[in-house]
Amino acid sequence: MTQALELKAPLTGTVLPLEQVPDPVFAGRMMGDGLAIDPTSSTLLAPCDGVVTQIARTHHALTLTAANGAEILMHIGIDTVSLKGEGFKPLVAQGQTVTCGQALIEADFSFIAGKAPSLITVVVIANSDTQEMAERATGAVTAGQSILMRVRAKGAASAVADASATPSADTTAWAVVGHGDGVHARPAAMIQAAAKAFNARVFLRFSGQEANARSVVSLMGLGIGHGDRVEVLASGPEAGQALAAVVEALEAHSPSAHGEVEAPAVPAPAALGAGKVGGVLAAPGLAIGPVAQFAAAEPRVVELAGELGTEYNALARALATVRSAIMSQMHAALKHGDKAMQAIFDAHLALLDDPELVGAAERAIGQGKSAGVAFRDAARTQRQVLSAMNNPLLAERANDLKDLERRVLLAISGDADQKPVVPPRSILIADDLTPSDLAGMPADALAGVVLARGGATSHVAILVRARGIPALVATGAAVLQIENGLEVLLDATHGVLDITPAADSLQAARQQIDARRDTLEHMKRQALEPAHTLDGQAIEVAANIANERDAREAARCGADSVGLLRSEFLFIERESAPSRDEQQAAYQAVLDALEGRNAIMRTLDVGGDKEVPYLSLPQEDNPALGLRGIRSGFARPALLDDQLAAMLATRQASRLRILLPMVADVADLLRVKARLGELAAEMGITALPQLGVMIEVPSAALLADQLAEHADFLSIGTNDLTQYTLARDRCNPDLAAGLDPMHPALLRLIAQTAAGAAKHGRWVGVCGAMASDLEAAPVLIGLGVTELSVSPGLIPELKARVRALDLAMCRREAQSLLLLSSAAEVRARAREIWPQV
Repeated sequence: MTQALELKAPLTGTVLPLEQVPDPVFAGRMMGDGLAIDPTSSTLLAPCDGVVTQIARTHHALTLTAANGAEILMHIGIDTVSLKGEGFKPLVAQGQTVTCGQALIEADFSFIAGKAPSLITVVVIANSDTQEMAERATGAVTAGQSILMRVRAKGAASAVADASATPSADTTAWAVVGHGDGVHARPAAMIQAAAKAFNARVFLRFSGQEANARSVVSLMGLGIGHGDRVEVLASGPEAGQALAAVVEALEAHSPSAHGEVEAPAVPAPAALGAGKVGGVLAAPGLAIGPVAQFAAAEPRVVELAGELGTEYNALARALATVRSAIMSQMHAALKHGDKAMQAIFDAHLALLDDPELVGAAERAIGQGKSAGVAFRDAARTQRQVLSAMNNPLLAERANDLKDLERRVLLAISGDADQKPVVPPRSILIADDLTPSDLAGMPADALAGVVLARGGATSHVAILVRARGIPALVATGAAVLQIENGLEVLLDATHGVLDITPAADSLQAARQQIDARRDTLEHMKRQALEPAHTLDGQAIEVAANIANERDAREAARCGADSVGLLRSEFLFIERESAPSRDEQQAAYQAVLDALEGRNAIMRTLDVGGDKEVPYLSLPQEDNPALGLRGIRSGFARPALLDDQLAAMLATRQASRLRILLPMVADVADLLRVKARLGELAAEMGITALPQLGVMIEVPSAALLADQLAEHADFLSIGTNDLTQYTLARDRCNPDLAAGLDPMHPALLRLIAQTAAGAAKHGRWVGVCGAMASDLEAAPVLIGLGVTELSVSPGLIPELKARVRALDLAMCRREAQSLLLLSSAAEVRARAREIWPQV
């Protein structure tokens, strides 16, 4: 048995268990196991011999590392970091070796007592994953004399845990936080992912507190802000790699208030009269509709615990069930191109895998609590941490934990979830909503959303903005008393819900709504006609689709063709690849639904951010640069053969164009072209469909003239071309602000692609997100693009935009944009040249 380390009391006073500390971070043992002291002395003494490895900038906390590796964190008072060092006098320096009983910090308790909520001082073992409590004191203790606790190394520590608990100089680094809102949910998930990728222990130190880099909630609980300097410590076999990865994750630049859909500026609420409620703008717009109140029932929790093994198994099964459900929602979001929803559920998955959350629940089960009670208490303790932070953004992240808590408790109980039942075009009113509540709602169910709580940067706010649903949040509890079915007027832009709208107000609002609808209807009526510029250049406006249903919608919305059929829809959310016959039937159904229009069908594009488990693609350190696109087809030639043969076998194959993703050079194209010819010969087919290349890799853009010699057309995938050109991962929401395809570097590659294609008389299209950007349309047309492919709903507006442009002017002005130095400059100049009405 390892000899226990004896720790003397650092202060005189009364010993308290951590559960009695008025701080959920310590009470929930998020900083480690230990004890607290309600002090009567004011000089903090060293509890044992050791090295001072950390002193808080504000001098209210100190970490001492003992010879056996135990890290003893002593935190004087509660919320004393806010005193900014006043009332504390450090008597030792960081790195200094001290002896048991030596004075470390003098505290002026007469001053601190009037400023802080409590003088209770916490003594915890920060590396409790490798150390365990062998003995704990109770009652009164005397500083420097009484034994407070005994600690020993855990016998079954892992290889990582056994590594030096005090990182050496080459495993310590400092990082300056680049995230605009500090370390909130998504940056924390990003840091967690970096730490989990290596066999190492990584901790962050900030303001006298430490957090396990693998714990999302602990990271958020540190309250790290933009520009803060954070110490990163790593130990273990891959400490160096882990350290570099976590530092990079901390220093990554990300915009404030999240990147997918920018939060609108929040105007001051209008002067309110009787029957009106003010709130915070979450998504702009006007809406009129009947009230639909929704109140989610609390999940049933069994208080009485069964056998220990039964409760552990119940928790494990529930976590697995919820994890599977979240993964399905992520796949569904990917399938429908809903990046906002995909990123939100990715953050939920990181919370579900949080070791502090799961560990706290498991410890509670070990103490005799049922699985439901254990997880509920663990989640609510961490929610209190986030809600108590002096940061509205972090407090709003507590709603994500609430959503997760509800889902896990429902899985434990086996009860069905209660989803909102909303009549079409209603104004949904609720205390609060979760992303799960919105995920299953039909797109046309909501005219508007009003929440009693919530915030403009919540995940629900992000989702309603992405869907274009007017929404107010933080309106107060009074809205929950509004009668169901009552017609109300929501002016989210001005922050007002009118419960008893006057007839003239309703009339004016309906006129505005009707005017916007009329404009869109006028565009829709014209959408069935071709789009020509003012000087007669035809621009093909096509649709990006995923299945037969989308094809019918594209035809209805006026698509000239399909510019991209994502064939992944046949391969995801199943346990084996579709057969050749199944693929042929699906492709034929799409062609039939298009009523004579042409369709570009992309071969399977998986790998990177799109996983298909049954293909068993290898794990890669950097999947975006690995086996994806046509490379995965080369790795699974039978799969590629089946897909090409299925496309060849369709009726009216002349209307079908095959598109190859992730082509890097001519060799990739010629390899597929040769195989397509072989398959056609075997099948007795003489008329081959057109074969095109996606320009997603910078090398393909630079070699466009060579590719165009052998391809029938080129289609630019601006999403990937942007990430590879600017070296920014497009699946990382924290890099979203810099991923602008209007960057001059991207525009030059597009111009070079069009010029290379023109040498051989080939046409160039754009099927990435840039095609959907109405500001980018004149630029792309000016650079030589003659086909733009977008989601079906955007076709009418894009065609209207094209009809207002002059090709000669677009060509002239687009060339001048290539000389600018940033995307911001390009956008500003484009708005001057081509203002949108």
